[in-house]
Amino acid sequence: MKALGSAGGSAGQRPGGGSGTMVRLGRVLRLLTLLKLPCCLLELLLSAVAQGQEMYAPHSIRLEGDITLGGLFPVHAKGPPGVPCGDIKKENGIHRLEAMLYALDQINSDPDLLPNVTLGARILDTCSRDTYALEQSLTFVQALIQKDTSDVRCTNGEPPVFVKPEKVVGVIGASGSSVSIMVANILRLFQIPQISYASTAPELSDDRRYDFFSRVVPPDSFQAQAMVDIVKALGWNYVSTLASEGNYGEKGVESFMQISREAGGLCIAQSLKIPQDRKDKTIDFDKIIKQLLETPNARAIVIFANDEDIKQILAAAKRADQVGHFLWVGSDTWGSKVSPLLHQEDVAEGAITILPKRATIEGFDTYFTSRTLENNRRNVWFAEYWEENFNCKLTISGSKKEDTDRKCTGQERIGKDSHYEQEGKVQFVIDAVYAMAHALHHMNKDLCADYPGVCPEMEHAGGKKLLKYIRSVNFNGSAGTPVMFNKNGDAPGRYDIFQYHTTNTSTPGYRLIGQWTDDLQLNLYIQTTTLTISMNLSASVALGMLYMPKVYIIIFHPELNVQKRKRSFKAVVTAATMSSRLSHKPSDRPNGEAKTELCENVDPNNGIPPVRKSVQKSVTWYTLPPTV
Repeated sequence: MKALGSAGGSAGQRPGGGSGTMVRLGRVLRLLTLLKLPCCLLELLLSAVAQGQEMYAPHSIRLEGDITLGGLFPVHAKGPPGVPCGDIKKENGIHRLEAMLYALDQINSDPDLLPNVTLGARILDTCSRDTYALEQSLTFVQALIQKDTSDVRCTNGEPPVFVKPEKVVGVIGASGSSVSIMVANILRLFQIPQISYASTAPELSDDRRYDFFSRVVPPDSFQAQAMVDIVKALGWNYVSTLASEGNYGEKGVESFMQISREAGGLCIAQSLKIPQDRKDKTIDFDKIIKQLLETPNARAIVIFANDEDIKQILAAAKRADQVGHFLWVGSDTWGSKVSPLLHQEDVAEGAITILPKRATIEGFDTYFTSRTLENNRRNVWFAEYWEENFNCKLTISGSKKEDTDRKCTGQERIGKDSHYEQEGKVQFVIDAVYAMAHALHHMNKDLCADYPGVCPEMEHAGGKKLLKYIRSVNFNGSAGTPVMFNKNGDAPGRYDIFQYHTTNTSTPGYRLIGQWTDDLQLNLYIQTTTLTISMNLSASVALGMLYMPKVYIIIFHPELNVQKRKRSFKAVVTAATMSSRLSHKPSDRPNGEAKTELCENVDPNNGIPPVRKSVQKSVTWYTLPPTV
């Protein structure tokens, strides 16, 4: 049985760098200059590297081990102007960080995975800010910087003894795409492989620029393809897009528009961006809703936005009295989250969202709900999490909880005295750590066959060799699905598709309606209705036009009532039923809209129809043929 990593300073030599990746200081200065960073930040980084000081990550998690992995997590949100870090992020930060610690515990106690080798860690907080994360990531590369100390002497004339920092062989993270892009630029210079658990920006698939970057989540280009397939399967050809300003939102929409342009038959009415540096959130979002209403037939809104922007745009739609007007098609940042919909569930009714296939890891639930202040001292941010989670104040110096006088007893329990639900990316954090462990395991078997532990050859192997092992892994992950990478370091595209329902159901919430794995399999939730006065006229007309030819044939020409093409019948029924449920409201397209060659060949009246007013009598499930 291997010894578990413990908190404290790391000791001993570490593999993964060697002379092959040792970089001289002069070259580091030149390479950092090429990154084209802001002058003030560049000056700070150059100063830190030149002095060889460990001025970053004064507050970090350090676990001893024979091999050290780095970790990057958004433990805190962005701070206000002039302050790098804001409030603690309980789920996206602490849950994900603890998932890495949990995975390390599991690996270190597994006699069959990396036997005689203990994995350690150095885990840092990115504060959800790319520039701050870049500063922090210098901690990972210090051991690989070769400094000339020949002219340095102590006061007694003796040469100084430098404490060599731990060598990080690979990094788990980061979370946000903009953070991963910034960090990947510095890690590739030192040939340190990186595996992200949440970054999905398409540009990270560029193996020429981000050759040491891999991820266990699929890129947004796969997600965009799935969303195009969903929109086309529902028969809509006139939609608008909405993106949060930044790499994730803008690149996601860009991929959606490019794929829709290549597929043909889909016109983008408007493509709007939500600014991040805004003074009055309410005015900005009200303005966006007003803009979207300028194209009344483009009622389907494809949205790549963060949680807060989703929440604000739904609130603005409600203020504009547009409940039921829009049908949202949300990316994985919306997924199956409840928090952005609180107090505005009616606006989100019918929303279709997408999420990488995932599962709840029961072992992590057991682990995390058993964490206490006493048994989790290795997590330096856990006391702050405790205060926030239980809304109490610890009697310790440096407490940040100012909005309560309630004292923490230390006897509170997660999941009993507070709400607990596993964060959605926990599975992917665990898979990322295991992917690194499996790569190191195979590398150890090949290079250290007759050597217990880490042999000298593995110590000097370098990150380029480790990268080859990472790209070759293929194992069943924590959810039982295969973990593997393509030549660009991307995971396969596997998505679940949800629809949000609150009305006409005994169990309001998200309902799984399909999946996408290279092609679309969609089980539409369709209301089969009787014609009552509650249905609007256009729906009645649509049904009449649909079924009148069939009735005529049955009555006057029964010999023609034969089935000709069996394969398309379900699709026809589905499209017809959706047409009756979501009837069209004719309206002219305003002048001044962008007209492209794509828009010229489609009917803008095939947008998302007006408010749904049919009365549910029964529920029918239809399966669409795969959409390629």
